[in-house]
Amino acid sequence: MGKLKLYDTSIPQAQIVREREQAYLALSSKEKILQLMALIRLSVLLNGGRPLKQPQGKGLVIFRKK
Repeated sequence: MGKLKLYDTSIPQAQIVREREQAYLALSSKEKILQLMALIRLSVLLNGGRPLKQPQGKGLVIFRKK
């Protein structure tokens, strides 16, 4: 899947954003799609096996059970 990177809190957020943007822009289109699919699978897994978006009649409605 991916890797978790922990950042030092003394690093400015703008520098972290630039670093992550450069890493994303360096990916091929295929790698970007694969990372998106991995993120969707992870979100479903963390939501107890249920997708975050479900058909609700007309279009998609995002909801969270409480």
